[in-house]
Amino acid sequence: MSRLVVVSNRVAPIDEGKQTAGGLAVAVLAALKKTGGIWFGWSGNVVEGESQDQPTLTEAGRLTYATLDLGRRDHDEYYNGFANQTLWPLFHFRLGLIAVSRRTRQGYERVNAWFADRLHPLLRPDDMIWVHDYHLIPFGEELRRKGCTQRMGFFLHTPFPPPELITALPNHADLIRELCAYDLVGFHTVTDLRGFLDYIRQETDGQVEQRGDEETATVRAFGRTLLAKVFPISIDTAQLESIARTSARSRQTERLRESLVGRRLIIGVDRLDYSKGLPQRFEAFEQLLLSYPEHCNRVTFLQVAPPSREDVPEYIAIRRELSELAGRINGRFAEFDWMPIRYLNRSFGQRTLAGFYRAANVGFVTPLRDGMNLVAKEYVACQDPDNPGVLVLSQFAGAARELEEALIVNPFDVEGVADALQRALTMPLPERKERHGALMRRLRNHDIGWWRESYVDALTRAPYD
Repeated sequence: MSRLVVVSNRVAPIDEGKQTAGGLAVAVLAALKKTGGIWFGWSGNVVEGESQDQPTLTEAGRLTYATLDLGRRDHDEYYNGFANQTLWPLFHFRLGLIAVSRRTRQGYERVNAWFADRLHPLLRPDDMIWVHDYHLIPFGEELRRKGCTQRMGFFLHTPFPPPELITALPNHADLIRELCAYDLVGFHTVTDLRGFLDYIRQETDGQVEQRGDEETATVRAFGRTLLAKVFPISIDTAQLESIARTSARSRQTERLRESLVGRRLIIGVDRLDYSKGLPQRFEAFEQLLLSYPEHCNRVTFLQVAPPSREDVPEYIAIRRELSELAGRINGRFAEFDWMPIRYLNRSFGQRTLAGFYRAANVGFVTPLRDGMNLVAKEYVACQDPDNPGVLVLSQFAGAARELEEALIVNPFDVEGVADALQRALTMPLPERKERHGALMRRLRNHDIGWWRESYVDALTRAPYD
């Protein structure tokens, strides 16, 4: 079996005792432990002066972690700049938030070339290379320029917009050409795949071949042949079920339950980001209290929103807006012994969140646009099957394509979302159990291991120029 080389913007903590944060880290570690290999990427450290010249190598069994510190300029132009002020809003359909700059685009290309130059000496001829996410789209082409002929796959963890939006980006053809340097390009949903294929059909001289399977296509473009395919990422379902059963009895979960004093709980957990629909979510909860006043002093909404990218102006603005919204809604409805919204700008570990999910009657997941949204799947997996809560889920989350038994809502329809919350809070137990059972069957059959094995298997069989 070929050795696997995983390339991602950030490398997960090396300390085996630490909880890995997300589905990507779980999948990557499991794949690397099976095949042996390298996990390569940014360390998360920003240093003054130039970026680190050579990677720091740390051995852990059959794994090698290869990490690099970024210099201040590279971080500002590659990460804060083009990746997160241009590509992130573009891929989340927010053209009005895109910052276009030749300087940051050049920084993005420069850092990708620098990453490729540092990885190249570590590669073996029979390695398989798996590159992750929008930060690293040019990475494969940079390796090709250095003569690398190894199999290379790319997976996009964000949505992929239609060509009408992609073409708003100057030099958009370069970005798609860079994607076509890979042998396999993976997407979360059929909609994302369709956006990519429509671009190939409409904006290039390339060809798309689909043989009755809307989830798979062979693409011939920019002088290359590649496979494009849907791989919806998932969670470690069995492990999370086990964690939730234990965490239901943890001290933190008991504290939460005691603080509610018998009230019902709605929970949202999101990174603080304008794509997550948090202002609309707060307004929908306010509308619930207005339209269904019987829930006043009987329901609490807990929103966990740890800050991210705190030096990007749009993130500073969303944090301020949410603080003001929470203050206004609490000021309007609060009683001396009840705060309607508990808004927390901090993170919690997986075990603590699992207990919180299990205690919550409603999971409130309403992004304006999201590649997948694993919180939706985590909430479902953590429920007590004998008395499960209800998931209220945005139609614009990739997870909505799989989790059809959730209450699917349009997050822009504030009154409609409030009605869905009312339905969730009043849904009878037999219906809740039926919906939860169907969701769990899907999550058990399509867990993170299925996602990982499906992708790696497809990469071994992809067209190989």
